Amino acid sequence: MSGAGMRGKNGKTKRRAGWIVAICLLLSLWTNGLTAFAASGTNADIPRIVEQVSSSVVAIIGKPTDNKNTENNRFNLAHGTGVIVKSNGVILTNAHVVKGMKNIVVVTSDGKTYPGKTTHFDEVSDLALVKIEAFGLSSATFASPNDIKVGETVMAIGTPISFALRNSVTVGIVSGLDRSVESKYTLIQTDAAINPGNSGGALVNTDGKVIGINSMKFVDYSVESMGFAIPVHTVNYVLEHFEKYGRVMRPYMGLELEESWEAVVGLPAKESLTVSYVDPDSPAAKGGIKQGDTIISFDQTPVSTIVEYNELMKKYLPKDTLRVTLQSEGQTVVRSVVLEEDESTSEDWIQTSDGSYIDNDRGKTKIGDSHYGWSMKYPAGLVMANQSTEGGRVMFGDAKGEFVLVIEVKEDQNEDMSVAALMRNVSKSGYGDTILEKRYVEREPNSYAKVVAISSAADAYLQSRSFLKGDKIYSIGLIVRSEDNYKNKVKLNSFIDLLDSFTISFDDKDTALKDISNFKEGGTLFANQYGLVFELPSGWEEPSYGNTLSYSHDDYDFDVSVNVTSASSGETLAKWTAREEADFQSRYKDDYKKVGAWQELEADGVPVKHVRYEWRMGGDKWDAKEVVYLIKDKYKYQINIVFTKDEEEEEVAKVLKSILDSVKVSKDEMIAGLGFIQDEKELVDQGSTSLYKNEKYKYSIRFPETWTSSSYLNTKDSARSSFTFTGGLMSVEADDKTGLDDVVKKLEQGHKKSNENDNTFTYEITDDATFAGGGKKISVSYAPNFTPYQQTEYVFRQGNVTYTITLKINEAVNTEANAARADAAVKSFKVKQ
Repeated sequence: MSGAGMRGKNGKTKRRAGWIVAICLLLSLWTNGLTAFAASGTNADIPRIVEQVSSSVVAIIGKPTDNKNTENNRFNLAHGTGVIVKSNGVILTNAHVVKGMKNIVVVTSDGKTYPGKTTHFDEVSDLALVKIEAFGLSSATFASPNDIKVGETVMAIGTPISFALRNSVTVGIVSGLDRSVESKYTLIQTDAAINPGNSGGALVNTDGKVIGINSMKFVDYSVESMGFAIPVHTVNYVLEHFEKYGRVMRPYMGLELEESWEAVVGLPAKESLTVSYVDPDSPAAKGGIKQGDTIISFDQTPVSTIVEYNELMKKYLPKDTLRVTLQSEGQTVVRSVVLEEDESTSEDWIQTSDGSYIDNDRGKTKIGDSHYGWSMKYPAGLVMANQSTEGGRVMFGDAKGEFVLVIEVKEDQNEDMSVAALMRNVSKSGYGDTILEKRYVEREPNSYAKVVAISSAADAYLQSRSFLKGDKIYSIGLIVRSEDNYKNKVKLNSFIDLLDSFTISFDDKDTALKDISNFKEGGTLFANQYGLVFELPSGWEEPSYGNTLSYSHDDYDFDVSVNVTSASSGETLAKWTAREEADFQSRYKDDYKKVGAWQELEADGVPVKHVRYEWRMGGDKWDAKEVVYLIKDKYKYQINIVFTKDEEEEEVAKVLKSILDSVKVSKDEMIAGLGFIQDEKELVDQGSTSLYKNEKYKYSIRFPETWTSSSYLNTKDSARSSFTFTGGLMSVEADDKTGLDDVVKKLEQGHKKSNENDNTFTYEITDDATFAGGGKKISVSYAPNFTPYQQTEYVFRQGNVTYTITLKINEAVNTEANAARADAAVKSFKVKQ
């Protein structure tokens, strides 16, 4: 606007501005007054509301059972919060609070304690029920789902961080509704502080009514003032199902849906859901829904996000019929789907609450191992920190972190070991830069070798003792941390007193003696992150690093490994195993392979197939592989036992039987976020090729995708490139310094020497016109008993470079198909002019 225009309206502008300022001032005063009044009123009401609701909120504490080590740690406790929903002792909490928890104790707001038992459990909604034997409790009142508003004041009541902080209160507002944060259903967002231990507690409005159940499961530890609660409409849904059916009866369609990009990043979704997967023989498959279809509506209700779909499915039960309108192959169609029950979300959950005391070591004053036969004092501060698979090595720590105690039992030792030899054994563990004491101590009932040292580098006092009994060496080592601890005579004497209590005996009749033996005669149970659980005989273990899907034994020259992939839409056990056998059959000639009879059985409620493959590269030595196949919960599990035939047959048979008798799939063992894992063999096209280009020597070559290209050799300027496949090799060597005749002469000299050393090695040199300009072809045949093979070398010169292409194929894999693919790869070689 020009200056003239501004001056012309100056009077009106000033008057209008004055009115605006006055109105804004009045609005500001009025708004601030309301805010102050509301805040004052809310703050005044908070103590009354907390007093009203706190009696309905309880604290829950128990022992976690996630692994054997934490279970035996008396100081390792889990805790959370619960809300009383019935006056006779029915308590609502988060599923993740009580999952695997044993020795549950519930503490009410007045400080009374009750043993608890988990009666209902639903991991999908993260809700569970705990029952205590009590009556006349104050049950919570739940708000109407429609009464929850963004911006209203709320209070979170729970047991954050420590059990000593039970019934803590934080205040905030409802920050948002219908949030989707790694949850199947929508959540309430609040800025009221929700910390570890608040899980299962109440989110309460100013009417003293519960609007949601707080859940740390959906809280990011790195974000402040952003907590989430399970809204009352989901709580009501789950409680109703618990009461009617004993579990949540979720409907199952058997498809996976894919959201639009907008929905994934949180923008308003414009596109419909797409069917990305259809389970074979599922309701969706039977109803005619196919992968790639686009959903328009479910019973005329449009849905654009997966959470919206999940919320909609709350309205349905198994056996209900759902009409799905969708776009399929360019046509709008309606499919009727008869829903089944989603068994994958109905937990096969076993109650583990097996005592009313949190400390199941109560009354135990000694600890030991009944299998290995040792025991010692068990002071209140001693914690078992780690134990080996079969219990031969166990580590204890002090609750205050002042010392570490390590006990190790070595079996199959020399029973006639001398004192000197026992001293050498203890010296290995008695490390330190200053030796204080080293001697043999004669003591009843067990004498021992002893080393005491100080390690200035680690600032630690070290004492090791070794005992010999029969063919076992028992070693116990004490590490006292910090100079202040080991120079304090009272403390050090108490630690040594614990060492002195160690004895090579175990009294089964002593009720004060805690047995920590985990030795299992039958074997060891393994569970990997993909949910596969099976047992192997004693002595097998996972590697300490690297591949967690392989298992080995020091005494055997074979191992067990597991492959896990997803079952694509339409995949079946029959299709999968037929494809596996066909792949094996295609690799070897008839005289070099064997496939055993397929065996079909059942494990964990699903069919399992088992077969033996055998192969050899020559001679009488056969390699073999026992393979177990099963499909469950959309994943394919393949267990392989690879060994040399006849050498370990008896041990392999034991391992195979152990696996077949124990194999199952456990959802509890599956790692969070497990998604689709493509089985690459489903995509393999034997006719597909990859292109390799060498820029320095100006050539290219196409090789089958099933071959392996050497990553460290096959650079863009390497003088030698290499490609391998089962039983074969192709390589290309480029030489810009040596002529054709000299290269051929050098190769001939090498072959001639091989022939002189072994007359089964033969070769023939002929002229060859395979490549432009001609060259030489050297045909090699070698027929040793162990690995007969044929080799062809093409030597030719183009430009100023002499090229040698070598193709070597073992007789065992020289099938027509393999030979044809190899020949095509050789002839694909091209030099850029």
